[in-house]
Amino acid sequence: MDQARSTISKIFNGEPRSYTRFNLTQNMEGDNSQVEMKLSSDMDEEVGGNGVGEHLNHNAGRSPYVVRKSGRTPKNICFLAAITLLVFIIGYLIGYLVHREKDLTPVCAASALPFDDRQAIHETGATPLMDWDKVKILLSEKLSAPNFEDVFSEFASNDHRAGSPGDEELGRKVLKKFKQYNMGTWTDEHFVKVQEPPASGTNRVSFNGVEERPSGFLSYSAIGTVTGAALYAYYGQANDFRVLQDKNIDLNGRVILLRAGKISYAEKVANAARLNASAVLIYPDPESYSIGKDTQLFGHVHLGSGDPYTPGFPSFNHTQFPPVQSSGLPSILAQTITARMAENITRQLGGQTVPGEWGGMSKLGDDKNIITVEVNNVPIEKKINNVFGVIKGFVDADRYVVLGAQRDAWGPGFARSTVGTSVLVELARSISEMMKNDGFKPRRSIVFASWSAGEYGSVGATEWLEGYLSSLSMKAFSYINLDGLVTGLNGFKVSASPLLNSLIESTLREVKSPNNPAVTLHAQFAKSNWETSILEPLKLDDAAYPFLAFSGIPSVSFRFSTTSDYQYYGTMLDTREKLNSATSNQISRLTVTAAQFAGQMALRLVHDHLLRLDLRKYDSIIRTHVAEINRRVLTVQRLQPQMLPKALTMQWLISAAGSYSRAARSLTEIIQESNLEDIQMCRKLNDRLMAVERNFLSPYASPRDSPFRHILVGSGPHTLKALSNHLEALRTGNPEADADMFRNQFALATWAIQGCANSLAGDIWSLDNEI
Repeated sequence: MDQARSTISKIFNGEPRSYTRFNLTQNMEGDNSQVEMKLSSDMDEEVGGNGVGEHLNHNAGRSPYVVRKSGRTPKNICFLAAITLLVFIIGYLIGYLVHREKDLTPVCAASALPFDDRQAIHETGATPLMDWDKVKILLSEKLSAPNFEDVFSEFASNDHRAGSPGDEELGRKVLKKFKQYNMGTWTDEHFVKVQEPPASGTNRVSFNGVEERPSGFLSYSAIGTVTGAALYAYYGQANDFRVLQDKNIDLNGRVILLRAGKISYAEKVANAARLNASAVLIYPDPESYSIGKDTQLFGHVHLGSGDPYTPGFPSFNHTQFPPVQSSGLPSILAQTITARMAENITRQLGGQTVPGEWGGMSKLGDDKNIITVEVNNVPIEKKINNVFGVIKGFVDADRYVVLGAQRDAWGPGFARSTVGTSVLVELARSISEMMKNDGFKPRRSIVFASWSAGEYGSVGATEWLEGYLSSLSMKAFSYINLDGLVTGLNGFKVSASPLLNSLIESTLREVKSPNNPAVTLHAQFAKSNWETSILEPLKLDDAAYPFLAFSGIPSVSFRFSTTSDYQYYGTMLDTREKLNSATSNQISRLTVTAAQFAGQMALRLVHDHLLRLDLRKYDSIIRTHVAEINRRVLTVQRLQPQMLPKALTMQWLISAAGSYSRAARSLTEIIQESNLEDIQMCRKLNDRLMAVERNFLSPYASPRDSPFRHILVGSGPHTLKALSNHLEALRTGNPEADADMFRNQFALATWAIQGCANSLAGDIWSLDNEI
């Protein structure tokens, strides 16, 4: 180096009096490099007064090096040229690497909860974000009614019951489509146990010497023959049975006649079994079902989801489990009958008069109206396959939203499964094309799932959840259900986790109405309050329910609807023609809008830097529940002091609710105040948001006895709603009320809320724990 310096100096006709030293040091506080520049003289080099000279001159004991004058020889000139070229190459490489690293460093926009679409979004990062308005336009351009007409034709089938050749053929078609779109694909095989009607023989219902042999059936019914007195109980809701109890009617051993609708078949049978009925007959009443008097009904009565013979764990063929059954399997017989069969029974009933608000018939039935019910369903094992495709993200590829649709049906299942499967495939095609042709790059991944055995209680989806729960609960941040998207024309309903409220509202304000492109879905259906007009509770038989209440994954279902339930579900009449009639021949147009709604929610979740999970709603829900429990505790302590001693205090439950509220506000402030120019910061914040739903799953509830462990939207004695109901039972002196059980569940619910608050707070030293 000294020789090179001497040569350069000689060329410019001077001795090397001084030079500039560059010291490239790493800043340990961040990623930026610092350059230190120091002018050093020959004297400094020789003296080494600050130690630098001594460090650089390892031969300090020798005489200082003296530069000999030399001429401008060709050798020196060549040497100089080589040195210059080398310096240029090194400088170019350093500049390239620094510039490339800057381009690859994702920048997380400073966002805050609640989200505001009007805020400017800083769209930079490893995956240069496409403007959100452009994303919406591209998706809208990809989805069209003619395309859906073609897909409807391809996936319509009259015979695709779970595990059948028709079901397998549809699965192969879906898999082929995913492969055509260059998606990553795989299948998930399960061996599940279901009930089918007897291959030889039938189920029977006998009344007054007339024997009926319905071909419809309810899977998972108890097997056998019972005889009992008939009793009409309207829809079989808990309130309906209370009306009968208030009339001092004994339900023990009765055969209950129920209308279809309002609640699931499984809930109807469970309510009857709880009151010691012997059997349940369910029929489509002509007042609400205009499907003909001889139309058969099909369904299941498992009060749960998944394979009831492997509760809480997956039905993999290679795994041997001891014999066990779900607590949701009924202990009584259940069978569907036609409207004509029901009419022959109800017109001959005696007993007390039917309550006026029930209508439809005159008498409830008495001890003389004897019915014999025989159920001979056969348990069989079926092989089912779930089919998957994935579009991988460019930043957090191991975090994903799942879109799923049921593939099977009892009969044609056009509204039940064909529309949803078509939307699933078309969204996969559209988003794949957006990436291939238009430059869209999602930050996170999108998984597309085609489920089998949905008609038996979301079996395929639940078995997948059970099989991969440990990883899914950490990585799947949302589920969007595509089943039953179109059942009517003039209504729009959404059922979802409260965490998704903000995302749902913004999507309603962006997607145009299929009836009037000049207005949005929000403008058409929200009225004065979108939550009261559009939102409804997530039902037990909704395929999104196990994702939310069993797995703790924020989930959403939605549909275009009428004022009543779609009456052709669970029949052989769920055809394209019937759905055309219900939608005034606008199936394709409604499906395009439904696909846009689902697609925009999914794309927003993989497009934005921070997940759109709004913590505020759960804060409000928890406070409402706690206030109600507090009021009822005080009432019971005043009226039934022997049940709840004064020592039982609400202080700890109130403190836990406050901890959650403070943790939610704290996270919001952290998001607002943090410098989020770091992908790891975004990831950490998103992980804390994702953990909220999962941490509402009670760790103290058994997956076998109470699989839906969510304390706010689940079902079972561990939920806050169950605590309120238990207090009401204590107040009224219900013999089934148990004060010790209540106090136990009360304590566990308190700590479940506190645990969620602790997780939301983040690091252990950041906890605000007053308990």
